[in-house]
Amino acid sequence: MLLILQLAIILFASKIAGDLSVRLGQPSVLGKLLVGVILGPTVLGVVTNSDILKEISNIGVILLMFVAGLETDVNEFKRSAKAATNVGVAGILAPLGLGYVAGMFMGMHAFESIFLGLLLSATSVSISVQTLKELDQLKSKEGSAIMGAAVIDDVLVILGLAFLMSFAGGDVNLGMVVLKKVIFFGAIILISWKVVPWFLKRFAPLQVTETIFTAGLIICFLFAYFAEYTGVAAIIGAYIAGIAISMTKFRDEVSHKAETISYSLFVPVFFTSIGVSAEFSGIVQNLGLIVVLSLIAIATKLVGGAIGARISGFKWKNSMAVGAAMISRGEVALIIAAIGLENKLLSADLFAVLIVVVLVTTIVTPPLMKFFFSRLKDDADGVALKKNA
Repeated sequence: MLLILQLAIILFASKIAGDLSVRLGQPSVLGKLLVGVILGPTVLGVVTNSDILKEISNIGVILLMFVAGLETDVNEFKRSAKAATNVGVAGILAPLGLGYVAGMFMGMHAFESIFLGLLLSATSVSISVQTLKELDQLKSKEGSAIMGAAVIDDVLVILGLAFLMSFAGGDVNLGMVVLKKVIFFGAIILISWKVVPWFLKRFAPLQVTETIFTAGLIICFLFAYFAEYTGVAAIIGAYIAGIAISMTKFRDEVSHKAETISYSLFVPVFFTSIGVSAEFSGIVQNLGLIVVLSLIAIATKLVGGAIGARISGFKWKNSMAVGAAMISRGEVALIIAAIGLENKLLSADLFAVLIVVVLVTTIVTPPLMKFFFSRLKDDADGVALKKNA
C-alpha cells in the first residue's frame, strides 16, 4: 500500500510543480525534477526510490521516447541526417577531450581519464524530448537533428566504452559488441519496414478492446528489450518503434492513447524519480570538483553540439539551441558510471561526485533550451511582423 500512497504523492506534486514552473516561465519538466529532490531522502523523505518505483520510471522513459518517435517527421529526420551526424560526433569529441584532460589533472591514470571523458560524452535526450514538446519544436529541423544525434551519440559512446574496457582488462569482446550493434540496426530496420505494418493490420481485427494501441505497446516494449539486449539503450529501441508506427495509418490512434497513458502516470514518475534518486552525500567536501566537472559537462556539450550544427549549415542561434538540448546526461551516464565503479575505473568518492554532476546537467537543460529556443521564436516573430508591415 505504501507504493500506492507514494504514487499519489508523486502525481499530485509533479503536476503542481510543473504548473508553477510554467507560470515562472520555465518548462514544466524543471519543476518535476526539482520536486523529486524535495520529496526524496535529501529533503522530506516521503518518497523512496524503491525497485518497483524504478521499474515504473523505466516504463515512463520508454513511453516518453515512444511518443517522441510517433511524433517525429520522418522526412525531416532523413533531411537532418548530416546535421545529426555532425552534432553527435562533435558533441562527443569535445567532452571526451576535455574530460580526459580533467582526469589527468586530477591524477587519474590514462584509462581512467578516458573513461571519465566517455562518461561526460554520454547524452540522454529524454529530458530534452519533453522540453522540445512543450516548446513545440520536436518536429522542427533542430528537433530532428537533436533526436538523430542522440542515436548516434549513444552508439558511439557504447562502442567507445567497449573498446576501452577491452584494453583495460574488462571482460569485453569488442568484436561481439560491434556485431550486436550491426545486428540490432539491421534487424530493426527490416522489422520496421516489413513486420510492423503487417503485425498492426493482423492485430487490428481481433475481437477485443484497444487492439491497435495494445499492438503499438507490444512493438514498443519488444523493440526496447531488443535494444537493451544488444547493448543499445532501451530508449533508442522505443524511439525507433515510434518512428516505425508513425509511417503507418495507425499513427494518430496509437499516438493519442500513448500520450494519455504516458503523461497521466508513467512519465511524471520518471521525471520525479530522477530527483528522488539524487544523492548529495559528500557534496560539501567535493563542492569545488562538482562545480568544475559540471561546468565542463555543460560547456563541452553546448559548444560541441553547437559547432556540429553550425558546420551543418544552421545559424549560430539555432546551433546553440541544438547544443543546449544535448547537455543532459541522464540515465545513460548513470549506467556508465556504475560500470566504472564496478571495474574500479572510478573511486567511490568520484562516483558520488559524478552522480551530482549528472543531476546538475539534467536540471540546467530545460531552462537553457527555453532560453535559446525562445530567442529563435522572437526572431521568427520579428520577421513575420516585418513582412506584415
